[in-house]
Amino acid sequence: MHDDDAALALQALGWILTDEPRAERLLGLTGLAPSDLRSSLGEQATLAAILSFLTSHENDLVACADALQVPPATLAAAAQRLEGMPI
Repeated sequence: MHDDDAALALQALGWILTDEPRAERLLGLTGLAPSDLRSSLGEQATLAAILSFLTSHENDLVACADALQVPPATLAAAAQRLEGMPI
């Protein structure tokens, strides 16, 4: 796991959590309870799920990328690396 990818996923999570409906959608789609999410933030699978959530919703991906001041492709590439997929 790249430290930069993990940091980016955590920043993205911070952005996701600023909007309650979006945060609830993340929890619903990942199946994680808030306590599970907190306790698993150091796990590659959880970080991958956070970024995959964004890459599955283009509007959120673009808005998050804008907020974090990175290209959307950077978030998508980090998601792929965290998922263990070749880029």
